[in-house]
Amino acid sequence: MSTYVFKAIDLSGTQSKGEVDAESKQNVADQLKAKGLIVLDIADKSRAKQDITLPWANRIKLGDLAIMTRQLATMVSSGMTILRALYVLEAQTENKKLAEQLVAVRKDVEAGLPLSDAFERHPKTFNPLYVAMTRAGETGGVLEDSLLRVADQLEKEASLRRQVKSAMTYPTVILVFAGLVMLGMVAFIVPVFAGVFEELGDAEMPAMTRFVMMLSDLVTGQWYFLLAGTILAVFAFLKWKKTPKGRSLWQRFVLRLPFKIGDIFQKVALARWSRTFSALMGAGVPLLQAIEITKQTAGNIVVEEAMDAVTASVKAGGTIAQPLMDSPVFPSMVGHMVKVGEETGALTTMLTKIGEFYEDQVAASVKALTSILEPVMIVIVGGIVGFIVISMYLPLFSIYDQIK
Repeated sequence: MSTYVFKAIDLSGTQSKGEVDAESKQNVADQLKAKGLIVLDIADKSRAKQDITLPWANRIKLGDLAIMTRQLATMVSSGMTILRALYVLEAQTENKKLAEQLVAVRKDVEAGLPLSDAFERHPKTFNPLYVAMTRAGETGGVLEDSLLRVADQLEKEASLRRQVKSAMTYPTVILVFAGLVMLGMVAFIVPVFAGVFEELGDAEMPAMTRFVMMLSDLVTGQWYFLLAGTILAVFAFLKWKKTPKGRSLWQRFVLRLPFKIGDIFQKVALARWSRTFSALMGAGVPLLQAIEITKQTAGNIVVEEAMDAVTASVKAGGTIAQPLMDSPVFPSMVGHMVKVGEETGALTTMLTKIGEFYEDQVAASVKALTSILEPVMIVIVGGIVGFIVISMYLPLFSIYDQIK
């Protein structure tokens, strides 16, 4: 048995606080309701004292949200009330940030809001796709099916993110290692050669050598300027990327990255687009609303522009497929499959098949990218080390020629 602290109000609006010994939060809630109180908050007293929250340590991961959603669907399908299911999830969810969000959702439901409206009040956790599919499930009386679709969608999205991260991990590690090697050589080895060159006189140094020595002076003597400049550059880039123009230019640039990297990002965008659109259509969300939510959750400006064209086409009585065929980001195969889906009434099935195809393509492209990048990274690291070594030995060769 644990001690819980609670906040509640009675029917007249008077607030009350206190402590209760009980087996679970649900038991505390039942005791308070039996007294005619409306629960505002319940927390484990021991946890409230011991928990230390770090702002970056409790991010809500897609995997955590997917597990929670699947558990909620299971409890709803078993006949458990929404409110009781939320109490159970609140008590057993390990991610503290997600548990806090569930507390807020539960309070809204207790206040009389539908579950979808309660989710909508927390957009950072429950995006428009999540809210729309929950609302469609409530309207159609198939909430558990809609929640399972949401969980599937979240798991697929998490899988795509993992694949992209795995593709970027290898070149990132190699480039960081190359940067550290370069800094080490410039900071510790180049100054030794610089001392030797000073003892040999004021001979004219090659341009490569002067550049490396200047870089060494900057790293060893004015490193604080270098550090401050790097931090400011990163901060400025992140701020620029959040602007409408910066976001548009950056996302278009990403799609054109060499070594098939841009190709992977394009396939990820297509897989996300088709999965989202399919899930919304399958849940019974109205077409124009499904198109708008797909646009909002696309994550790429080119896809968003294509969905704007789709909206205009549908409102004018046209098709979904034609604007997709006219967009540079959608291959012709996608447009033709969507067209067949519209003609046969199997659009949801076609969109699902497109999503599955591009998810498989992402996995294959990631493997191919790794094999391509290995020799490229070796050349880059070798080039950096070789440039520094050659720049240091060139003056020695010149001096040797003069001695001869």
